[in-house]
Amino acid sequence: MSVLANIESLEWESEFFSLSTAKLNFNGSTATPLNMQALSGFQLVQAKVPASRGDWIDTLSSLDFHLVEGEVDFMVSLDTVADSSPDLLFSCRLATEQDIPALRAVASNVFHLSRFRAPWYQNSDSGRFYALWVEKAVLGTFDHSCLILEDKDGNPQGFVTLRDIGNSQGRVGLLAVWPDCSNKGVGIELMKVAKSWCVARKLNHLCVATQMGNLAALRLYIRSGASINSTAYWLYR
Repeated sequence: MSVLANIESLEWESEFFSLSTAKLNFNGSTATPLNMQALSGFQLVQAKVPASRGDWIDTLSSLDFHLVEGEVDFMVSLDTVADSSPDLLFSCRLATEQDIPALRAVASNVFHLSRFRAPWYQNSDSGRFYALWVEKAVLGTFDHSCLILEDKDGNPQGFVTLRDIGNSQGRVGLLAVWPDCSNKGVGIELMKVAKSWCVARKLNHLCVATQMGNLAALRLYIRSGASINSTAYWLYR
């Protein structure tokens, strides 16, 4: 069976990682069967395949694609009353440019489970990627906001980045607990402020994705009232 997909160049990723990269788009109405010559024009080709499409996965495997990780996408339906002013254990504020160095340092180290990993990428690439992501969130040039939780002494406990993705939906980009702040309920608190951020913008749902192997994140989102919206596998060639 052939897979119909367009091969789309990822210019930003190609430049950032110094690795000519493309991604398969299975949704295009003009998609054509894949061929080896087109695939070989890139050093790395990504494919995000719905978990239900075992036939696509089998075909891509025959074209030298390899499984990288599974992904679970969650969705939370928001309560405009309960989620607007949650009871919090910590104070919450909007991150500013002065917070960027500390946020970059944390983001470059805490996201150990990542699809930007060896042997596909260099060992330092994942840390660089997430550090830039949180910086862009503070500046509002990728995600729209970055919120920081602090204790009563002003010590940071964790952060979450958020984006309005349209269709009355918000999405968590990055969510991280500060080093040495685990087992304090920070993750649940971060989800509370993420919901409040969405309600303040009249959004009805909050979306968040994580790796299938990240059991702590899976448990956190389920405890926060999220339901599974979709599952997929990332494959690379």
